[in-house]
Amino acid sequence: MSEIKFNKNEKEIIVKKIQMYFQEELDQKIGQFDAEFFLDFIGEEIGAYFYNRGLFDAQAVLEKRMESLTEAIYELEKPTEFSR
Repeated sequence: MSEIKFNKNEKEIIVKKIQMYFQEELDQKIGQFDAEFFLDFIGEEIGAYFYNRGLFDAQAVLEKRMESLTEAIYELEKPTEFSR
């Protein structure tokens, strides 16, 4: 897995959300540097779990769609003397 990189705008939004969470839920004010450091920590230590869950969910959706496609293909089959 390659390292996940956020663009500048995404990182700013995430950092602000982290700062807001700390302020509202933990009644602690953290600066931008600390919030960025926390984001990096989460990404490095926990990010793979979220990434893998996303892949698992995407695979489940794809498998369901493939089942649907397989059924649609069978519905297109024309009867032959061998299919009874």
